[in-house]
Amino acid sequence: MSNLNKYPIYVISKGRFANCLTAKFLIKDGIDFKLIVEPQEYQEYFSRFGDKVVKLPFSNLGLGSYPARNWCWEDSISKGFEKHWILDDNIMNVYRLYKGIRIVSNSKWAFKFVEDITENYTNIGISGMNYAMFAGACTKNPMVVNHHIYSNLLIKNDLSFRWRLRYNEDTDLNLQVLDYGLCTLYTNIFLIMKMKTMAMKEGDGRLKMARMLENVWPDVVKVKWRFGRPQHVVNWSIFKHGLVKSKEYKEISLNNYGKLTKVSEIKSNKLKKIYEQSSYKAS
Repeated sequence: MSNLNKYPIYVISKGRFANCLTAKFLIKDGIDFKLIVEPQEYQEYFSRFGDKVVKLPFSNLGLGSYPARNWCWEDSISKGFEKHWILDDNIMNVYRLYKGIRIVSNSKWAFKFVEDITENYTNIGISGMNYAMFAGACTKNPMVVNHHIYSNLLIKNDLSFRWRLRYNEDTDLNLQVLDYGLCTLYTNIFLIMKMKTMAMKEGDGRLKMARMLENVWPDVVKVKWRFGRPQHVVNWSIFKHGLVKSKEYKEISLNNYGKLTKVSEIKSNKLKKIYEQSSYKAS
């Protein structure tokens, strides 16, 4: 297997050795990665994913996932990398948003695209892909700055802070980056399809999770009742600082990130028309 991306990909997982969705789609796409697990589950994961599995030097700390996330961070630094990817273990697929339609994509192009975009700027602390559920025919912006990056994070290694919360740890890390004066960026060109958080066993109460974040960021986060349940609401709009182009800034052509390839019969008339008329398809 060979990656197009420059930086290591870590997948943290616990209790999902029988259904580690992220590992499955990365293997399908031919992506090199490391699956980070606790010692007591190592054999279960190893029997399914072999030498992709890395055993943590600790287990059952009762602190959520952030110790494992920080271990990945330090491991990537020790290997000389400037950035690293960290992925949740319940991602099902990567999509390319093309003419308003979400099309399944090989993730090697997505990782490379995010890395290339990120390297065009000097002040991005975290970047990644938006959720597929939040992008579609009405999506206009190819990139969104100073908002959340969840479940798939490309992190700058020389940041002075780390993961620290048991719940909503990704929101907290994004806010640490933005409060420091760096930017976050997610792309709508490539998207991740993730199983809904509460569809898999998580945490011990939405209110507790939301309150923890509000207590740390009282000026930015408020707990509100939305969609019949308590949720944290972040005021991302207060972060108004912009991107700074690097001296090596390069214009990026989307034609360099894969081609439309017909792998089975196209049943959607709209998609069939787009494919037939597209100059973006494989020859």
